[in-house]
Amino acid sequence: MKELAGRLAALDPDAGAALQVISYFDRLIEGRAGLESLVRGAAVLSGSPARLVDEERGVRVRVEADGTRRDDGGPLDPAWPSAPLTPDGPPAVWLERTGAFDRAGVSDGVHAMVLERAAAAARVVLDRTRGRAPAETRQADPASVEVLLDACATEHARRQAAVRLGLRDAAAARVVATVEGGPLVEAVPATGDSTPTTGGRRAGIGPAVPVRDLPASWAAARTALRFTAEGTDQDPGPRTVYADELGGLALLADTVGPTTQPVPDVRALEHAVATAPWAASTLYAVAFSTSLRAAAAELNVHHSTLQDRLVQAEHWLDWPVHDPHGRLRLQLALVLRRLHRNAAR
Repeated sequence: MKELAGRLAALDPDAGAALQVISYFDRLIEGRAGLESLVRGAAVLSGSPARLVDEERGVRVRVEADGTRRDDGGPLDPAWPSAPLTPDGPPAVWLERTGAFDRAGVSDGVHAMVLERAAAAARVVLDRTRGRAPAETRQADPASVEVLLDACATEHARRQAAVRLGLRDAAAARVVATVEGGPLVEAVPATGDSTPTTGGRRAGIGPAVPVRDLPASWAAARTALRFTAEGTDQDPGPRTVYADELGGLALLADTVGPTTQPVPDVRALEHAVATAPWAASTLYAVAFSTSLRAAAAELNVHHSTLQDRLVQAEHWLDWPVHDPHGRLRLQLALVLRRLHRNAAR
């Protein structure tokens, strides 16, 4: 598709741009993106604020041209370009631009394609998540789970989803995010003593909250998932992480994205791991064990062997790991490495 778009762009820039718009929204649909992501795509691609307004379903989402969600944009202007969700339906997707607006390199034809594809993608998501699930389904109903965790959904729609999932009478619930599969929503007993269901998969566990606050638990669970590891020699670390236990570490997740460049300490750590097969597990044990002897016991090596490894590792890292400052530096490097490896989650 990218090659075809490139060839078309050489012949007809508008046709190439339109094909890229189609491909962009197709990828969002395939990735089961939510409504906010679709509206954000329309805003960024068009260079103007975009809105999705579906009065029947009580959906209102507005995103600025820079990708920031801001729902307080004032009344709709009938002069703005718009597209309906269905051929005979009312306008639902809007671009806040007047005739005087002109973004270099973006034609009216491309704006029309953005509207058309955004509306089509929004219709797919709304059909999947708003009221299509049969009432007798419960936890296995992914559409109801999606509505329940969607902060954009109305309180009425989310309350209905909770009923379909058997959570109407639950005092509290939490969300489990896993590497494979969709989110799991679990009721939490009054005692709070329950083990989350993970199916043996890596999982981030959101905090127990009232059912109406589950979108926040879902966001926290996804953050916690980024701190998990495979638990292998090359990717040491916990396979299950509780958001409640992250504390200030959760702020680090906001600093690492798919395009963020690793800091020098992480690059040094990656060099050490690539140089010796024992480096990742050894440095993790040293960073998070109570003592070097405890780390040696965990690694099942002699204390002197661990000391020899550390001499080599400190040479590759270019900082000591025996003192408290160096140990904290190593802990942060290991956590940041994990966040980089999980940046796309």
